[in-house]
Amino acid sequence: MTSQDNASAPKPAAKDPWDLPDVSGLVVGVLGGTGDQGRGLAYRLARAGQKVIIGSRAAERAETAAAELGLGIEGAENAECARRSDVVIVAVPWDGHAKTLEALRSELAGKLVVDCVNPLGFDKKGAYALKPAEGSAAEQAAALLPESRVTAAFHHLSAVLLQDESIEEIDTDVMVLGEDRADTDLVQALAARIPGMRGVFAGRLRNAHQVESLVANLISVNRRYKAHAGLRVTDV
Repeated sequence: MTSQDNASAPKPAAKDPWDLPDVSGLVVGVLGGTGDQGRGLAYRLARAGQKVIIGSRAAERAETAAAELGLGIEGAENAECARRSDVVIVAVPWDGHAKTLEALRSELAGKLVVDCVNPLGFDKKGAYALKPAEGSAAEQAAALLPESRVTAAFHHLSAVLLQDESIEEIDTDVMVLGEDRADTDLVQALAARIPGMRGVFAGRLRNAHQVESLVANLISVNRRYKAHAGLRVTDV
């Protein structure tokens, strides 16, 4: 083929950003699944038909939370939860983030890890963002888990709404960040399993800090307006 033939050959069609993979068969583990945010995510994903395992430092605590939620959710100690899951959501408190991930490095090797931890401080003026040395919680996770595929998502969800059984749909977009499109597509598809929710690609992990820190602003919104605010991205 000549260079002229190459120039005239049709270019492959651009990938539709909303053409997302089927994730219905994936097992999702939630580290910190006994806390409000993790519990809410576990409930919503299981309610949507996803197989979910809750992880906790104590297996008994995880099993109790799983039994309370029902929907086929299982409870396990963190290491077992990580081993048995295809996708692992990290929803642990910020002050235990590094220690938890360091302890699970081998169990999380090769896994798709979704970090939704928000490094925040609180004082009499309210919530404010903290900046980890690595730049963000997600970047800290990537540094601690070099053999895992780390993404960031699910930061801006109200734990109150997630756990409210009377609410059918969660009206919000989920900002998804990561280094590999195949991974961020999987996380977007996982978010879309929850009725009313949509996953939107929002950049590489280096942009995670401002996504994590925006939660401090949402807390201020919620306090002023007695709300459970989320985000919607327009024109996409």
